[in-house]
Amino acid sequence: MYRRDLVLIYLSTFTCLFLASGFTASANADSYKEESARFVAEMFDHATPQLNALWLSPPMRSGLSDILGHAPRSLRIKYHHAADRTLWIFDEIGKVKPITIGVFIEAGKISTIRVLKFRESRGWEIKYSFFTDQFQRIGLTQQMQLTAPIDGITGATLSVAAMKRVAKAALFLDHSRNKIATTTPTVPVSNQMSQN
Repeated sequence: MYRRDLVLIYLSTFTCLFLASGFTASANADSYKEESARFVAEMFDHATPQLNALWLSPPMRSGLSDILGHAPRSLRIKYHHAADRTLWIFDEIGKVKPITIGVFIEAGKISTIRVLKFRESRGWEIKYSFFTDQFQRIGLTQQMQLTAPIDGITGATLSVAAMKRVAKAALFLDHSRNKIATTTPTVPVSNQMSQN
């Protein structure tokens, strides 16, 4: 009798923990999507920007791989744009978990960079404006370096490095998009989906 009761207690505890973790994961996914949507709305003054996809050519994939230190996870990258403003959202690994970072670019320079979801156990200080304000009005050199130095944060080295990689990647993609836009019109994502 005692063993059966113990097994029932363990099973009910495991079931509760399993269900709670599922609800937590769902809530986290919803909060990430909501935060991303709020960031897009805020950066474009609550207007609806066009959602496009940038198809990565072999030279673009190579350049992005050099910047990120790993191959891009897909053949195309979605972004929002209106006039000379683009917004890119990346998931980049800090130490072991992805950090979701949004980068808003105006006229080829970073206007705003923001941590939308931080999942690491350390390095959360990169969320604060004392750090992110350093990225304002920074561009990218031809050597794929930021045009101004970024001060690090003690204890957040890997998170700082992830944010710098994302800033470079967004600037690189914005520049690549501008080069393509002068030669080939972009097709909005919704139109691309309906053509397939």
